[in-house]
Amino acid sequence: MDAEEFRRRGMEMVDYVANYLENIEQRPVYPDVEPGYLRSLIPTEAPLEPDNYDDIIKDVDRVIMPGVTHWHSPYFFAYFPAATSYPALLADMLCGAIGCIGFSWAASPACTELETVMLDWLGKMLNLPEHFIAGTHGHGGGVIQSTASEATLVTLLAARCKAVRRVQASNPEKSEAEILSKLVAYTSEQAHCSVERASLIGGAMIKKVPTDNNYAVGGDMFKKMLEEDKAAGLIPFYFCATLGTTASCAFDRITELGPICNKENIWMHIDAAYAGSAFICPEFRPLLNGIEFADSFNFNPHKWLLINFDCSTMWVKKREDLIGAFKMEPLYLKHENQESGMITDYRHWGIPLGRRFRSLKMWFVFRMYGIQGLQAYIRKHVGLAKEFESLVRADKRFEICAEVIMGLVCFRLKGSNRLNELLLKRITKSREIHLVPCQLSGRFVLRFAICARTTDSRHIQQAWRHITQLTFEILQEPNH
Repeated sequence: MDAEEFRRRGMEMVDYVANYLENIEQRPVYPDVEPGYLRSLIPTEAPLEPDNYDDIIKDVDRVIMPGVTHWHSPYFFAYFPAATSYPALLADMLCGAIGCIGFSWAASPACTELETVMLDWLGKMLNLPEHFIAGTHGHGGGVIQSTASEATLVTLLAARCKAVRRVQASNPEKSEAEILSKLVAYTSEQAHCSVERASLIGGAMIKKVPTDNNYAVGGDMFKKMLEEDKAAGLIPFYFCATLGTTASCAFDRITELGPICNKENIWMHIDAAYAGSAFICPEFRPLLNGIEFADSFNFNPHKWLLINFDCSTMWVKKREDLIGAFKMEPLYLKHENQESGMITDYRHWGIPLGRRFRSLKMWFVFRMYGIQGLQAYIRKHVGLAKEFESLVRADKRFEICAEVIMGLVCFRLKGSNRLNELLLKRITKSREIHLVPCQLSGRFVLRFAICARTTDSRHIQQAWRHITQLTFEILQEPNH
């Protein structure tokens, strides 16, 4: 493919993408395929001779689209949002064309510097404490990770390194292996499974803190566990608080937890993967009160801020705590400007050495939407969730299972778990809307998350009509 054909095919692809997104609600949101469907539709080996581009595009419709779950359909209400917008897609195209691997400032100065500035822009939009803002003289700063899972792992590893050095400074006779065997991390029993997974990868013991009736961790229970573990000779070193849990969008009480962590020399990381985007709205910013106690903070603009995957933003109070855990300086990566206080080499800030020019997406989206446009988008989704909540509350057959704070509604049919499992099975089989469940207080609960950029009130109303129609059919059956 030469440049001339690329121009032509590129225009065709833009049309294809625009048509796909503009007409996506005409497609069944959930695919009607069986496991292994794709293997029979394509050859068992790669072609020896080049294929025709037109045939490839035809096979996108024949092979790929039948097996796609359409996350950007206005009838997709599962998981949490996966952000997309036209400015972000255009920026990603440019990122792919530039194709730099920004492991250091010298590898592509714009890649590094724009990332630093965009994380400062976003940090100021969130009204983060000054110590999280890199500026030109700050001791903290932000970085783009691939996912919140990676941010949790990176901070846990940094906290582990810091804890070992601290203990050895006062007890030089203790070996690293001995200290590691005593370290213990904590998180909510409602935290995402990626936190427990980070502890497995990081070789750290982890304990889950019980939550209250609102599925949040408070200071009293955490303090009680700490006292018991310290009495048993363990060394608490890390706590991952959650703002906006996956199951119910609950918020741990970081104003209570933060001072405890600071007093006990425990690294407090805050995971706000979904909810963090909403903190750009003044009415939701109080949910972030207590951030001043945190050592690190992360959320995913690729969930709810119109920046497509992957773009997971993370800030640290003291970047030296992070860099100290990962810094490696082989000669082939060094450059003459690396000691400058004005720049950052992001290869020291996480697991991968290479990194894409992801800050371009942030720059395009922030400029083309503006803060007010992004706030309006968040508020629209919250309003749609409240609309769905009101429909559920008006039907005496259903109940709301958790407070509706943002764009997630947890609800269920009054009755057995089996009844609700059957309802979800019918919903999935219908392929008209898509939901996933969670478990709250031993109950099987349906999650209804406002996800797509184009979701509107009519989609909420249609989804509710569909749910109630399936409910009516189930309740008419002899067993119910």
